[in-house]
Amino acid sequence: MRLFLLFVILCGFYNVAYGKVSLHIDMKLKALNKPALKTIKSEDGDIIDCIDIYKQHAFDHQALKNHKIQMKPSVEFGTKKTTTKKNGSSEPITSQIWSKSGNCPIGTIPVRRVSREDIRRASSPSQFGRKTPHRYSFLDKALQHKGHFNITANQPKRGRVQNRSEAVLIALGYNFVGAQSDINVWNPPRVQASDYSSSQIWLLAGLSADFESIEAGWVVNPSVFGDSRTRLFTYWTKDSYTKTGCINLLCAGFVQTSTKFALGAAVEPVSSTSRDQYSITVTMFLDPNTGNWWLTCADNVMGYWPGKLFSYLQHSATAVQWGGEVYSPNVFKKPHTITSMGSGQWASYLWAEASFHTNIRIKDYSLQIKYPKYLSEYSDENDCYSTKLHRKTYMSEPHFYFGGPGKNRFCP
Repeated sequence: MRLFLLFVILCGFYNVAYGKVSLHIDMKLKALNKPALKTIKSEDGDIIDCIDIYKQHAFDHQALKNHKIQMKPSVEFGTKKTTTKKNGSSEPITSQIWSKSGNCPIGTIPVRRVSREDIRRASSPSQFGRKTPHRYSFLDKALQHKGHFNITANQPKRGRVQNRSEAVLIALGYNFVGAQSDINVWNPPRVQASDYSSSQIWLLAGLSADFESIEAGWVVNPSVFGDSRTRLFTYWTKDSYTKTGCINLLCAGFVQTSTKFALGAAVEPVSSTSRDQYSITVTMFLDPNTGNWWLTCADNVMGYWPGKLFSYLQHSATAVQWGGEVYSPNVFKKPHTITSMGSGQWASYLWAEASFHTNIRIKDYSLQIKYPKYLSEYSDENDCYSTKLHRKTYMSEPHFYFGGPGKNRFCP
């Protein structure tokens, strides 16, 4: 009888706890999956909902309740011109898989539908699509050194939280109002279920303990998307990932205007070793007339992060990063995660082997698009993921190669 009563009590506690979690998931699904005016079933299994542009997720944010949507930037980043020879050429990606099955009508935006299983994979519904807190101590050092110093020489003091490993090229300054690159697209092998691997651009401002960031590129993230496809993504935070921000449209913030690209949808084709290389051009820039940060992907205007979301980034960024990131509970540990970065090959393997950023450009208050004057390479774990800024000849366009296999004989 005692065992039976104990069993009944435990079942009761379980049902209450499960019921609360299920209720939270239902509330999250209702907030994320807005009513669709049209639904498109992609051949890769995704469901794309075309929702009213004026009823999108961004306007659930308290600061954007009376926000008037800006349909296009009042200025352009500018024409990207390469005056130097290239090390090789990559084909630009101009569409996504889902668009083969249909198009969203004018006045709507395409949004990848979130499933109950997607949210269940998160540690909690409130953490779904969010990064863990982070620090960038070099932001403080940049202020002390008036914007420019050699990060590579200060590697031991860079101040990383021990769950992310980056291999990046960094430009520091006071007044970046835009950044751009052609990001080589791969599908990194062996990305573990609890990890993610990205190739992206970051624009950062503020102090290390409370920085603001806007980010974009591609990612393989099984915990959010439930598979190992390469997907387009954005991210933002105004408090070093502590309480604000999220990936794509999984919280209120980013205002999408594009009908052609869906954040979180798969990107194809991807590059393969010693064969065709593919890239996607990503640009982020500040509209000086509105204070909004605009994002374009593959020459398609995606939308913007409203300036009202930020404090430091209302004016400019103080740092730009190009490169890759691996999140895992097993970085800086033994055994190390086997999740790879980029192509999974070392940066020294170069063209058609290693992943890269090229046509790397910034814009500052001079309003000139330029190759950054001061750059530093940095890798958190040199034996796991590597970097190499390389020119084939003196006149060639620089390529920033990065990535690696994760766990290997040097990174046990």
